[in-house]
Amino acid sequence: MNPKTVCISGVSKGLGKALSIEFDQRGWQVAGCARTTSALIKLGSQLSNSHFFRSVDITNLKQVLTFSEEVIENLGSPTLLVNNAGKINSNARLHQVSEDEFLEVFKVNVCGTHNMIKAFLPKMKGLNQGLIVNFSSYWGQSTAAEVAPYCASKWAIEGLTRALAQELPSNLSTVALNPGVIDTDMLRSCFGDAAGSHEKPRDWAKHAVDCLENLNKSDNGNTVIA
Repeated sequence: MNPKTVCISGVSKGLGKALSIEFDQRGWQVAGCARTTSALIKLGSQLSNSHFFRSVDITNLKQVLTFSEEVIENLGSPTLLVNNAGKINSNARLHQVSEDEFLEVFKVNVCGTHNMIKAFLPKMKGLNQGLIVNFSSYWGQSTAAEVAPYCASKWAIEGLTRALAQELPSNLSTVALNPGVIDTDMLRSCFGDAAGSHEKPRDWAKHAVDCLENLNKSDNGNTVIA
């Protein structure tokens, strides 16, 4: 895939931030969104190439549609769309998880991914080649106690991705991405300080971008580990 423009959701911290910096260092234009404006301003100051960031709630389709139009206007159609933004429930047995928290996990992880695809896919159909990456997890094909809502949402992402792969035109492809176990705020919410023994986001991003840059049509519908 020839470097061009990548659009990443959830860039204010963690893996999304690390990916933004790594793609920029490799000459890509970076578009991104998150809810925290101050974090977006700070990230923009760290990048060298053309970039565009906007505060967006990806569960709000109207905001996502506006964001997609602004990305096209400023940087052109993204060659690579990375649906990274995610949310995990607080550790609890399933019957103890509130309805609001359960729905919020699905709204961000599944509905937010759908909103991003809905907004950007029509704009990517004119590309010679394009890729949509939906963040999954080891818990997208396995389970663990006290994170049932998160597991369920990532299993949904696996199914969504495989179904989308059957719908795409020949110039586009999609994969579910399992990033492995990385020391992020999300992991620390589950593992506590034990998360510190795992790989750091900036180190992960180097081989993750290697992986993404080398994906092609033959990977369509697959789950890949970065």
